[in-house]
Amino acid sequence: MGKVVPFEELCRMRPRWRSEGKVVVFTNGCFDLLHVGHIRSLQDAAQLGDILIVGLNSDLSVRRLKGEGRPLQNETSRGALIAAMRGVDYVCFFDELSADRALKELQPDIHAKGTDYTRESVPERDTVLGYGGKVAITGDPKDHSSKDLIREIRSRFKQSDFDAAEPAGE
Repeated sequence: MGKVVPFEELCRMRPRWRSEGKVVVFTNGCFDLLHVGHIRSLQDAAQLGDILIVGLNSDLSVRRLKGEGRPLQNETSRGALIAAMRGVDYVCFFDELSADRALKELQPDIHAKGTDYTRESVPERDTVLGYGGKVAITGDPKDHSSKDLIREIRSRFKQSDFDAAEPAGE
């Protein structure tokens, strides 16, 4: 099981991993409503190296990226879920809209992104190549998303269904 740690702690550990010859993989995202695409992407990313770090967008940055009403789960809950996944070693948070700053500072060997990107379209590509890292695409074809799950839940249930299912005071 992985650990949720401050980003600065990972930066302090990075020189040791480098000296030990460990391959560090970094991936990032909101991971707001966990789905099978997230699982497959993280499992594939874990296979690329010795240490997998997952950078989670903080609640503030998720709101800025996805709009009001998001995230559905706070960063503490999202961090705990991701850290509990097999293959994930560390989870950290960042407030920026992209992972560029985290990548520049940490300089992982591999930056992994899901199949909604190509190696050429990864937003942080230039940053990663600039310090000598590699970009990898992980997971299965992009045919699922948190947005689609939210839309499906809304279409299947009326608000009155939710109101009736929840006991008063919860």
